[in-house]
Amino acid sequence: MDSLTLTRPDDWHLHLRDGVHLAAALPHTARQFARAIIMPNLKPPVTSTADAGAYRERILAARPAGSDFTPLMTLYLTDDTRPEEIRRAVDSGFVHGVKLYPAGATTNSASGVTDIRHCDEVLATMAELGLPLQIHGEVTDADIDIFDREAVFIEQVLAPLMQRHPTLRVVLEHITTREAADFVRQGPARLAATITPQHLLFDRNRLLVGGIRPHLYCLPILKREVHRQALLDAATSGDPKFFLGTDSAPHSQSAKHSDCGCAGCFSAPAALELYAWAFEQRDALDRLEGFASHYGADFYGLLRNAERITLQRQDWALPATYPYADEVIVPLLAGETLPWRLALSE
Repeated sequence: MDSLTLTRPDDWHLHLRDGVHLAAALPHTARQFARAIIMPNLKPPVTSTADAGAYRERILAARPAGSDFTPLMTLYLTDDTRPEEIRRAVDSGFVHGVKLYPAGATTNSASGVTDIRHCDEVLATMAELGLPLQIHGEVTDADIDIFDREAVFIEQVLAPLMQRHPTLRVVLEHITTREAADFVRQGPARLAATITPQHLLFDRNRLLVGGIRPHLYCLPILKREVHRQALLDAATSGDPKFFLGTDSAPHSQSAKHSDCGCAGCFSAPAALELYAWAFEQRDALDRLEGFASHYGADFYGLLRNAERITLQRQDWALPATYPYADEVIVPLLAGETLPWRLALSE
């Protein structure tokens, strides 16, 4: 196969930052994706519908000339979020979910939820109105090993949550383990998951063996090869519960190359090419369109895109860096050769 034409895809998990960094990051996503679920973990976080509306306007203003990219906004769940805010969010028409960050789980999560039971009234309202909960699924207990935090979260937090709220729609984001893939596969239709390119392509050896590679450091962290294989199985299975979410997370080179480097992989410049590379490992390129372009829209109750994009088999080297305001940003697999390249739109 020398070319692959797909319905234009959407990214169901994306970080864009704000201000000058938003203007630098957004064009990479807008050239590939029609829409994206925008993460709300700014400083300060996007906790209200008014905040989300203002952020949406800044994103629209930062689009490249001629771009029709559509941001799908989310709210940042806190212990103090109220049901009235959920009703405002649904009435807005532009808020498409509420994000659960356990406090301290990842970048800019300090304002996150300390105990999910504090949010049961809000979650009941979300279930009533059909607004999905998007979950960063890790516990943050200091005595739980970082490689076990997703599996423990599923057992201790997510499974009881699903039982307490039997109609709540849930997206378990950026899954990284066999346990997560199995839990979603065996769960009800109201449960889905996103999978990143880095978790499909790499295991923790790629991060740690021969020296630490900061641009592969993300949270949840890369796991063992057995988990990567389970994620590949899920992504290429044709099961509509699994769909594309890059979790592309821009940080400047200086922020990644520091004594306490930030978590996050900047995959946006070649996201679709990376997914194609992963799917080709399983001889499953015929299933990429469902994963990238159909299943997420279906879960969120949105129309599939009408436009088409084409990938061509062509070796090309990712740049070592891209401009990032007055600094530079290093993309995932900087300087390495990829076998697929985005070619054109129809």
